[in-house]
Amino acid sequence: MTDTVTSERTADVIVVGAGPAGATTAYHLARSGLDVLLLEKTAFPREKVCGDGLTPRAAKQLVAMGIDISEEAGWLRNRGLRIIGGGQRLELDWPELATYPDYGLVRKRDDFDEQLARQAEKAGARMYERCNVGEPILDAGGRITGVHAKLGEEKTPVTFHAPLVVAADGNSTRLSLKMGLHRREDRPMGVAVRTYFTSPRHDDDYLESWLELWDRRGAQDRLLPGYGWVFGMGDGTSNVGLGVLNTSDDFKELDWREILKAWTASMPEEWGYTPENMTGPIRGAALPMAFNRQPHYTRGLLLVGDAGGLVNPFNGEGIAYAMESGVIAAETIVQAHARATPAQRELALRRYPKILKETYGGYYTLGRAFVKLIGNPKVMKVATERGLSHPLLMRFALKMLANLTDPSGGDAMDRVINGLSKVAPRA
Repeated sequence: MTDTVTSERTADVIVVGAGPAGATTAYHLARSGLDVLLLEKTAFPREKVCGDGLTPRAAKQLVAMGIDISEEAGWLRNRGLRIIGGGQRLELDWPELATYPDYGLVRKRDDFDEQLARQAEKAGARMYERCNVGEPILDAGGRITGVHAKLGEEKTPVTFHAPLVVAADGNSTRLSLKMGLHRREDRPMGVAVRTYFTSPRHDDDYLESWLELWDRRGAQDRLLPGYGWVFGMGDGTSNVGLGVLNTSDDFKELDWREILKAWTASMPEEWGYTPENMTGPIRGAALPMAFNRQPHYTRGLLLVGDAGGLVNPFNGEGIAYAMESGVIAAETIVQAHARATPAQRELALRRYPKILKETYGGYYTLGRAFVKLIGNPKVMKVATERGLSHPLLMRFALKMLANLTDPSGGDAMDRVINGLSKVAPRA
């Protein structure tokens, strides 16, 4: 009996956290034939604070995982981004690219995460829900060889063993902290708050981004820090939220839930963004940006998604990068697993942070400069007033902010953005 339990709790890889990063990592590892344990703290379905809007980058990853993203399966497609600011309103379709589809998607996170996790299970990953991971198990050299956890409602102490562990446990990433990996204070951090309203705008086929947030309740209109979004969910509700950056002077001072209320109060009444139409509480979450926790590999531990600070500083998008880092981590682990000696395996694993820096480093450095600029509401105001009247410039901005370019054979805009990302220092 003990041997059976031991084998059930021993694998080639342990993935801690079954959000988009963890589920994607586990799916690709299992597809490649590795034995994977996927440990999820809560039980599905479970809520996550998110805008629920997915760009074409994320759509591409869902297609690669074999997820049915048809409207019949409950997905709402969108054509692009509507930008509102500086007295202007501009609709920009997602670019036509060889590398990415020309549509985005919307799906609630409680349902979205579960779909990914179940897909990983179908591929062969063994998932434990209500499995709260605590301490890492370390060998004499300080290398991780497993984790201690509490399982089920009874919180039964258990141990799981594997030569490699993936931390996909989000922004708080207790596992990384226990391994001595702390957040870099020199990297931007964001906060997102959002809620849902019953609204006639629920089936909007554009993601809507507000570059200026106005509080129009007083004698004088007041420009609030941050940017807002309105995403139709296709189910009778809209996801309405705002993001703010710690480069803003007001970051620590203000109550962001109150700011969301002030902003929605200034919207047209017929949209229905009023307290009585709210279908749930206002919830908030941190957005760890631009590689804010490093190294992404150390002593048998790989960081993916929010645990490694992979949120795009330009637009606050995290899901696409969570999934992409999961793919990169899985490919790295599969190659390392096939090496004959520990030294060769280690050589292969150390390539993981290098690939992340090659892929995103320059782009994230540009993003950090951008974040410093727009932390000033005056700069944001001038940028929106001048920029939104130039559709060509805004098409360039859309490609830049959403990181949507063809790496080779693209147009002039693609070449400029790719060139800037190449010459910028690698985060």
